[in-house]
Amino acid sequence: MRVAACGVCGSDLPRVFSKGTYRFPLIPGHELAGTVEAVGAEVDSSWVGRRVAVFPLIPCRRCAACESGAYAQCADYDYLGSRRDGGFAEFTCMPAWNLLPVPDGLPLHEAAMLEPAAVALHALRRARLDAGDSVLIMGAGPIGLLLAMWARVFGAGKILIADINIERLRFARTLKFDHLHDAGSGDTAAWARRKTAERGADVVIEATGASAALEQCVLAACAFGRVVLLGNPAGAMTLSQAAYWAVLRRELRMIGSWNSSYSELPRNEWRLALECMADGRIEVGPLVTHQVPLENLRGRIEMLRYRKGFACKVMCVPRG
Repeated sequence: MRVAACGVCGSDLPRVFSKGTYRFPLIPGHELAGTVEAVGAEVDSSWVGRRVAVFPLIPCRRCAACESGAYAQCADYDYLGSRRDGGFAEFTCMPAWNLLPVPDGLPLHEAAMLEPAAVALHALRRARLDAGDSVLIMGAGPIGLLLAMWARVFGAGKILIADINIERLRFARTLKFDHLHDAGSGDTAAWARRKTAERGADVVIEATGASAALEQCVLAACAFGRVVLLGNPAGAMTLSQAAYWAVLRRELRMIGSWNSSYSELPRNEWRLALECMADGRIEVGPLVTHQVPLENLRGRIEMLRYRKGFACKVMCVPRG
């Protein structure tokens, strides 16, 4: 595939700068879209020239999880950008099974947002969000904002977003989200209760991977509320006694969310997300704040690591 665009994910930063990848050398990048340049002998030649987005997980399709369609839980998977070469390149290679045709009219740099869009969609579907539910999203990065967009599509009653980064909150306001809170300035759980007439949020999503955020998420949930754990943890995740009591007394449901569903049953979330992006129900274009050619990518990744300036989604466009 000739890569047209590949997004920089927060998980790419530790792969590049600290923990490394599963082998070395390896090209990162797993949020990608492009045009099929050539196919193997066993693949239908009609793929050549087609614009595609890529499901980066390559399952073994032999284990018990794969046999049930739970590919994200595969016992022996491969993965573009962490276990095999990914999309920060002019060309990359993957099985045809992992390709989704991109509808006409959807730019490829937006189609490269399909992976985070599907991850956010999966988290809300795991929460069983209902029309009118209040939602608190902890974290206003790309995934947090996609969560908010999906919550709006699902008919959430009130969408609350909290973050310690003021620039992210200002950016969220440009996307017409109004209930925003500086998590560094005060008690997020108390703010969420005030915004919900002291009831608490029906659905709370932890999208930061920070222990302090998890604590506030638990305390912000209403009785019988759902707390979705989505953020990749940066360290130990702990709860105070008060938060643990809240889980017990309010009978909260703690729900893990990992990747997304690529199986046709009960629902292929990648196809659903692609349809919603193509028809404008989810507008991912504004989230792409930076498009950089391959030769400038290193500088932009360092900018993200050292937080030298604001960016929502940095997109590598190898050919400029």
